[in-house]
Amino acid sequence: MTYYLMHLVLGFLASISFAILFHVPKKHVVTSAMVGAIGWTVFVAVKLSIGAFVAGFAASCIIGLFADICARKFHQAATVYIIPGIICLVPGAGMYYTTLYLINGEMSMAADKYVETLMMAGCISVGLLIEESIFRIGVSLANRKQSKA
Repeated sequence: MTYYLMHLVLGFLASISFAILFHVPKKHVVTSAMVGAIGWTVFVAVKLSIGAFVAGFAASCIIGLFADICARKFHQAATVYIIPGIICLVPGAGMYYTTLYLINGEMSMAADKYVETLMMAGCISVGLLIEESIFRIGVSLANRKQSKA
């Protein structure tokens, strides 16, 4: 339990740092950091049990869902919450190691790391895309149901 609490705090600190760096409006900094903290904790939990790619997909879906909910509640664009929230999941180390292997002439290791990094980035983007589509369909159906009533 303390393991996940530690990751929740670390995800919050990383996300709040990027929220400040990206000039998120002050009253939304903590909320966007919480979205990132929850997403990072989901990533860690799923990665331990299933794997990194499913974890990236699941975490990005959760981040997108909370970002859409916060965007509707606080009348902001969802990107205010998605960008600081997703930053912990970005596979920057994978690109670093890909470049390092290329510089050192280890082409097969570079190719492996590149494909792994590209797959992780794809899982993150597909997770956001699917969540956004499902959320929009749900909102559209809810609005249609309200207008008929």
